[in-house]
Amino acid sequence: MSSLLVFPGQGAQQVGMLHALPEHALVRECLAQAGDALGEDILQLDTEPALASTRAVQLCLLIAGVAGARLLLDQSAWPDYVAGLSIGAYPAAVVAGALDFADALRLVALRGELMQAAYPQGHGMTAIVGLDLTCVERLLAQVPGPVYLANINADNQLVIAGSHAAMQQVAALAKARGGVAKRLAISVPSHCPLLAEPAGQLAEAFASVELNTPRIRYLSSTTARPVLTPDKLRDDLAFNMCRVVDWRALVDSAFERGVRLQIEMPPGAVLTGLGRKVFHAGSVAFQGARLDTLSALLREEGRRIS
Repeated sequence: MSSLLVFPGQGAQQVGMLHALPEHALVRECLAQAGDALGEDILQLDTEPALASTRAVQLCLLIAGVAGARLLLDQSAWPDYVAGLSIGAYPAAVVAGALDFADALRLVALRGELMQAAYPQGHGMTAIVGLDLTCVERLLAQVPGPVYLANINADNQLVIAGSHAAMQQVAALAKARGGVAKRLAISVPSHCPLLAEPAGQLAEAFASVELNTPRIRYLSSTTARPVLTPDKLRDDLAFNMCRVVDWRALVDSAFERGVRLQIEMPPGAVLTGLGRKVFHAGSVAFQGARLDTLSALLREEGRRIS
């Protein structure tokens, strides 16, 4: 059996997520590295006013994920796979040894700035729960837009992205069919063609960044397949902001590859809940768990596959 570390995307952020990390030298070192790379006080990003910015949210998610993973892996076996939802792909690539942490910080800062500048207001994302993919696609076809399918999180949990007005129309249609619509804490229309231009600009920045072959197998959240080469990883990271996330397929793919244990890095436990539908009791979150328990689970999986 195999193990998988997963990293959440935007919407999972929590005020104080960096302050809530365990008090440990590795965490302090991670925060210091981030501050040096960006030339700013990282903890000032982790406040309610600051987290109104897409840049701050994405940087905090990157830093929290890397810090949590470093702390866990310092005391346990390495996982067999890593994966991240949207911005979560960046800490996954860092932990896999494919992307330097300082480079990731600078790229994520630019990523957030490009996304926010492209759509400073009037757009976002909405979760549709209780309806299947076919139904949601039919609802989208009834609304002139701009509104698109963005995430396939589970069989009956989808996310759409677009303008406020168009999403409201889709939400009304979904509620009329027994679904539940909930606006997400995301101020940009991610994972749809609206972000194709910012993705292209980010790809230009990626061209000068060195990437390595992942030392831990990296699963793409858009293709649900391993990414094996630096060039393909560069494409996956740069363009994931404008591609549909298929987390349902990723979880199924991981299970088919032998994964039975999933551990979600901080913050939150959204992916833990989605994973329990496939991995059963083998899906746990870093946040709220004992570090020695998580370490023991990873070591146990390591022994089983050795």
